[in-house]
Amino acid sequence: MIPYEKLQSMPYGGDYNPEQWPEETWEKDMELLEAAGINTLTLNVFSWAAIQPSEDVYDFSRLDRIVALAERHHMHIVMATSTGAMPAWMAHRHPDILRVDREGRKRRFGGRHNCCPNSPTYLTYAPRLAEKLALQYRDHESIVAWHISNEFGGECYCENCEKAFRTWLKGKYQTIANVNAAWDTAFWGHTFYDWDEIVAPSMLSECGSWGGRDHTMFQTITLDYKRFLSDSMLHAYDLERDAIKKIIPGAQCTTNMMGVFPGLDYQKWAQHEDFVSWDNYPSPGQTYAEIAMPHDLMRGVGGQKPFLLMEQTPSVTNWQPYNALKRPGIMRLWSYQAIAHGSDSVMFFQMKRSIGNCEKYHGAVIDHVGTGETRVYREVASFGEELKKLGPAVFAKETKSSVALIFDWDTWWSSEASAGPTQDYWYRTEILRFYEPLRQMKVNVDIIGQQDDFSGYRLVIAPVMYMVKPGVAARLEQFVQAGGTFVTTYFSGFVNEHDLVTVGGYPGELRQLLGIWVEEEDALPEGAENHFTYHGVRHPAQMLCDLVHLEGAAQLDGAGYEEDFYRGMPVVTRNAFGGGQAYYVAAASDESFYRDFLTDLLAEAGTAPLTEGDADVEVTTREDARARLWFYLNHADGEKRVSIAAAGRDLITGEAISVGERTIAGRDVLIVEESLDR
Repeated sequence: MIPYEKLQSMPYGGDYNPEQWPEETWEKDMELLEAAGINTLTLNVFSWAAIQPSEDVYDFSRLDRIVALAERHHMHIVMATSTGAMPAWMAHRHPDILRVDREGRKRRFGGRHNCCPNSPTYLTYAPRLAEKLALQYRDHESIVAWHISNEFGGECYCENCEKAFRTWLKGKYQTIANVNAAWDTAFWGHTFYDWDEIVAPSMLSECGSWGGRDHTMFQTITLDYKRFLSDSMLHAYDLERDAIKKIIPGAQCTTNMMGVFPGLDYQKWAQHEDFVSWDNYPSPGQTYAEIAMPHDLMRGVGGQKPFLLMEQTPSVTNWQPYNALKRPGIMRLWSYQAIAHGSDSVMFFQMKRSIGNCEKYHGAVIDHVGTGETRVYREVASFGEELKKLGPAVFAKETKSSVALIFDWDTWWSSEASAGPTQDYWYRTEILRFYEPLRQMKVNVDIIGQQDDFSGYRLVIAPVMYMVKPGVAARLEQFVQAGGTFVTTYFSGFVNEHDLVTVGGYPGELRQLLGIWVEEEDALPEGAENHFTYHGVRHPAQMLCDLVHLEGAAQLDGAGYEEDFYRGMPVVTRNAFGGGQAYYVAAASDESFYRDFLTDLLAEAGTAPLTEGDADVEVTTREDARARLWFYLNHADGEKRVSIAAAGRDLITGEAISVGERTIAGRDVLIVEESLDR
């Protein structure tokens, strides 16, 4: 993790690209940034072409001057390796580095994320540049972290990737017979007899519209190719990381992730990073729970350790359909929200607005006017002063929770690639059905993977646990047997790790734990509904309706379908298993159902919300052995009420805070430090 002993206050700053500006402007920039409380700069993110003008020539003179300037102004540095976009000469002289898209078209030079992850040229020059940078700056104590490339992502279907895919498959499956078994190649006569017969699943082969949206025809192949692409980029990351650590063994390396991003398996990636970092760019209109969920996901992939917020905009994005300004107070509110969910930094893209191309209207601390006389600059400076006063009080604290949501990239990939049962299914939406009411109810939530330990939780929820990986069903049975509460939903337990259906009846390996058999699933078109009653309230049954037979489980609270030929079949079931309970929700429903259902589950599991108050006030905690921080964040425009759960000190103002009801102004934040010293 970033060496906290070097920091007197939270890392505050972000991407600075002075190479885009005349050198005579740099000093003024730095004075403005320092005056705004900026203490950390991410440098050198897209300078590959400037540093390396040809195969064997490296020129660090300009970067040396930038680093020296930052150090004179007492800045900590996150040094990037610049490999997020190749130089034009490299693409021109070494075309193997150019990607081939899903349609089979070979890219030309342009954009970013533009290197084939299996190109020999890329895999030679990228780690070589990382090593050169480490050699150049190994003695600079100002560098607190190394930023590998930038926002890894994208796909490639070129010949190099196709060959590497075959090698990856040989390592995974050993024999071509095992590949045929894992992929069910008897279907449609796809049996392979030689490794060279295997091709990438692009639009020229297995991809294409099937079943109403962009499903694939051979999901088994597509799933492994997604895993392969994620692993390929991870290998590229590892090469750069290892090149740096060869020169600087104690270097702290990361790359900026992108939250709920479908392209890479971040649960696997996080194991290769010294700390997790990510870029937060909410869309206009998202709820505070939708914004919070990726924070908890990033904390979760890092093993529930703090992460760094590497990027956010101080004001406006430039790639949304409608790029609304962050209203006054929102930057501060969302920055504290990140801290509340585990961030140990507040960083921005970008320090200064560029004058050209696709990010020239993206927000920045220093606007095109070039002065500190802007609303955004004043807000940034005010918040910088606030963070300076907080000092290290908010560093390195954990979030503790007795409730966990299972999120799994393989399940995401395989379930959304499936040809059926409905085009209205989206994995992220299914997670939010449970996450959002839990946040509104003021419950800390850990987001974990199937590989993680369940034993520390009282309640584990796995929305659409479509894929059940080896050993997971047995571990869930142990968790419930020991007194835990487990919940899953429709479209769960259907397939194994190869996306092959587990025969013997749905929900497959979860059938014994749940005490049910799912005979069929009815996909309802948009606007169509069945209904059921829970605690005397009628709720819709939407999207997918499982037809469930009880095999030891009980139908809950009379909750059965009210219409159609499966009228009377159960919608919500509970199965007593050892010392715990396992629940199944057979259909999607409305917000009020999930809130009532979760209220019952929390009570049964013996875990309570942190406190109570208006739904617009988000509450979460972080703690260490010395203190617990209570974050109360009002996401509404106007004043809202909340119950203060523990007495302590207002960390921002120093005011003594007592237990009891309190109002918080619109878009304002209260942080109460509760002493835990015994």
